[in-house]
Amino acid sequence: MRRLTQIFVAGLATALTITACGSGGNQTATSTASPAGSASAAPAGGGLEKTELLVGVVPVPSSAPLFIAEKKGFFKEEGLTVKTEIIQAPQAVMPKILNGSMDAFLTSYVSLIAINDSGAAKVRLIQHVQEGAPGVAGVVVPKGSAVKTAADLKGKTIAVNALKAMGQAVTNAHLQAAGLTPDQDVKYVAVQFADQLGALASGKVDAAWLVEPFLTAAQQQLGATQVIDTMSGPTASFPIDGWGVTEEWVAKNPKTAAAFQRALAKAQALAGSDRTVIDEVVPTYTQIPAEAAKAMKLGVFSAEVDKTKFQALADLLTGLGYIKAKPDVSTYVANISG
Repeated sequence: MRRLTQIFVAGLATALTITACGSGGNQTATSTASPAGSASAAPAGGGLEKTELLVGVVPVPSSAPLFIAEKKGFFKEEGLTVKTEIIQAPQAVMPKILNGSMDAFLTSYVSLIAINDSGAAKVRLIQHVQEGAPGVAGVVVPKGSAVKTAADLKGKTIAVNALKAMGQAVTNAHLQAAGLTPDQDVKYVAVQFADQLGALASGKVDAAWLVEPFLTAAQQQLGATQVIDTMSGPTASFPIDGWGVTEEWVAKNPKTAAAFQRALAKAQALAGSDRTVIDEVVPTYTQIPAEAAKAMKLGVFSAEVDKTKFQALADLLTGLGYIKAKPDVSTYVANISG
């Protein structure tokens, strides 16, 4: 099991540090032919504003529904050809989104909220992907640490993969629940997931916010102890990520948007009901071995985002000062009518 975890961590760490690229092994295309007699399919080129789409994907399990849709022929049924490009974060590809050279992208809900708040673009959710589940992310401390609870983190340094992003936000929610004032009582430092185990082992940080498979690796390889499950309690079932497009893109391409959403929704339903379809595609677009992919803990692949939880996340970001104004997240869901 230790060897499996090491392979898993190495594979995902490599995947998460891939730089954005154009064409290559991570691109996929589907035929534009539509099967005769398909009631839900739009005829190839018949009425769709666009039949070829470029979608930004991150080489992590959340991208699985798009690759499931390709494998099962759902894009083909809708008369769409979909190609993919590896991205690191939505903010980095906003120029492509705004100039129309990229159509859609995988985005965390924190990024979706932040981009809208900044005024850079009106990004809309076209399809939800994952929400959190117990055990998929948490704060750990090294073996022998005196820290046993969230309250014990007062005065400590906590590593997160990025400042003022999901990890820091959900950790702060738990620190507040424990009676701490995060801005005053703890210090956050940005450390890539792949480097956090070393930082913990060397004592450079007192604690670290980790996601799977790094969370399990820290526990098994370092004897680390989880002191906060950041997908439980006040942050239980918080939405993690989904597929984003701009409001302008939907307005210009209503029929294409509807076709794209239908295909993604079918794949999302499969991902939510059958874990094996996720396990089958993850190794095809990441460097995670098949055996390791099957062992990975996942969030919940539900059909739609829970808007109450979505609003709670936005409210948390507002309260923490990460965004300027409290939004109505219902406006961030795309209005698909094509």
